[in-house]
Amino acid sequence: MKKRYWAGLTLAVVAGYLLFAPTPIEPVSWTPPPAPSLSEGEFKENNLLAGIERIGSKLELYGPEAVLKDAQNRTITGLQDGRIVRINAEGTSLETLVNTGGRPLGLAWHPDGRLIIADGVKGLLALNVSDSEVQVLTTGADGIPFGFADDVDISADGQYAYFSDASIRWHYGQDGEAVMEHRGDGRLLVYDFHSGETKTLLNGLEFANGVALGPNEDYVLVAETGAYRISRLWLKGPKAGRQDIFRDNLPGLPDNITFNDQDRFWLAIYTPRNYFLDVFADKPFMRKVFARALRIIPKLIEHRAMILGLDTEGGIVANLQDSGPGNYSPITSVRQVGDTLYIGSFTERSIGKIKLTP
Repeated sequence: MKKRYWAGLTLAVVAGYLLFAPTPIEPVSWTPPPAPSLSEGEFKENNLLAGIERIGSKLELYGPEAVLKDAQNRTITGLQDGRIVRINAEGTSLETLVNTGGRPLGLAWHPDGRLIIADGVKGLLALNVSDSEVQVLTTGADGIPFGFADDVDISADGQYAYFSDASIRWHYGQDGEAVMEHRGDGRLLVYDFHSGETKTLLNGLEFANGVALGPNEDYVLVAETGAYRISRLWLKGPKAGRQDIFRDNLPGLPDNITFNDQDRFWLAIYTPRNYFLDVFADKPFMRKVFARALRIIPKLIEHRAMILGLDTEGGIVANLQDSGPGNYSPITSVRQVGDTLYIGSFTERSIGKIKLTP
């Protein structure tokens, strides 16, 4: 009898928490397109990423979100503890360039040799690699401070940094809340190195994430993680200033995106689409219940390594996956250097590397 009583009481407490506990998220209703199949078609499951080599697995590389190479073939990445580190070409040793005191996420080289950093806590930064001096470039735009600077790309002439602010309402570490809420409060911004001004190019984005300039810098892409799509803003030509959709209805949550300076964008897929997130999309009350549940249970993230290659028209030209045990995931960035992909992750303890095949 006592067991029944305590079981019933526990159930009532849990139910009361899930239904009535205060939560800061205020979800809005929306209708996602049906998720593409992973069992057939252009996103069909495969094991092409099963051969990922792990660089620096003995170097305590916790959370190498984004990956860059320098002229000496050394690897640059930012870590969970705020450090930006440089790893030798053999992947056997590292040196700390600086600790931003935040969370370095997006990385890009400026033509003058500085490392430009989208830091999820500190804003848009510039690092003089030779003396480890960090300069804060900007922390807000249009009177609104950045909530979560995420990724960055630099124009070839070095005048502009195009970067994303994932959410003006939520901050680093609250990505789940931002995606769950779906209020479209992300921004695509540009920083002018000549004038020091920061301008908003696009707002209303659903968790603005990866940023990449396209061929000839005719347009810039921004991944909208919460809407499973990539938006495009035209910068030149008759369409200049116009926004359109570069690729819609992706099979997962898009993260960072990079261009190989030839013919292909590489897109990291953080995790495949979540059934519950989609089925509750038009049920704000249930999404609040879901958000409360995620405070006490692990996030429902499928651990699948997934990278997509897109041509300059948004068509899928590469689909690389691995859902086997111990796969390298979640993948948050991918960058092509020659015939090799270098892969970053928000939680892995190494950098991934895999050779491309024709």
